[in-house]
Amino acid sequence: MAAITSQFSARSTLAVLERGLTLYRRLWRASLFSSFVLPVLFLISIGIGVGGYVGEIGGVDYLSWIVPGVLASTAFQIAFGECTYPVLGDFRWVRAYHAMRATPVQVGDMVAGWLLYILLRVLIAVVAFLGVTALFGALHSPWALVTPLVCALLTLAVAAPTMAFAASIEHESYFSLLFRFIMIPATLFSGIFFPVDQLPAVVRPLAYASPLWHGVELDRAATLGITPSWPVVAHVAYLLAFAAAGLLWALHAFRKRLQD
Repeated sequence: MAAITSQFSARSTLAVLERGLTLYRRLWRASLFSSFVLPVLFLISIGIGVGGYVGEIGGVDYLSWIVPGVLASTAFQIAFGECTYPVLGDFRWVRAYHAMRATPVQVGDMVAGWLLYILLRVLIAVVAFLGVTALFGALHSPWALVTPLVCALLTLAVAAPTMAFAASIEHESYFSLLFRFIMIPATLFSGIFFPVDQLPAVVRPLAYASPLWHGVELDRAATLGITPSWPVVAHVAYLLAFAAAGLLWALHAFRKRLQD
């Protein structure tokens, strides 16, 4: 643990965070639709439109049932999006990480600074989305206030290993495999649109293995005031373990890539 901690410097980490925010200040319009408008449109079309035909799930109207899933999915997709092409690009095309390496910025600062930037992106999107869903009356418990923390933990569990993967590859074509076999199936089968227990028993373990399912379960328990399918501590521990393993992998992948 001491060896890992020594790789981080608060000043250098904040410098990397500042770089990310500076870039986002110039590009924020490009993310406005996917991060803010699209989730709201999705909520209206699926939650209200399709929900009128679905009715209720577990005694809860469909709109209220999918809100936590869309909330977690928003964090999930932002984490994926910001840790694939941007990370590979800063290694392969922009070579920003190589430039940072020539300064006092350490590998740990690069990883931590970018993760902080993604966390800020997610928290802004999640809080805005929560405000909209509150207007629709889709939040049924004061525990909904903890959902940004759940989404932050989910973001770390997804962003860290995705960063490591992006730092380990040489060509962007590998991302199509990541999206096709990881991101899309996780989005479809992690309990966002329907309960996981409706899946065939042989497939359910794959859903349980996804960090997104754990985030959805925690968010749903918070917004509806219900007990999740697993104990809360088990969901949190799984996400923490995923984030820690991803962080260690990211540190190793960045260090190895910068030696080239």
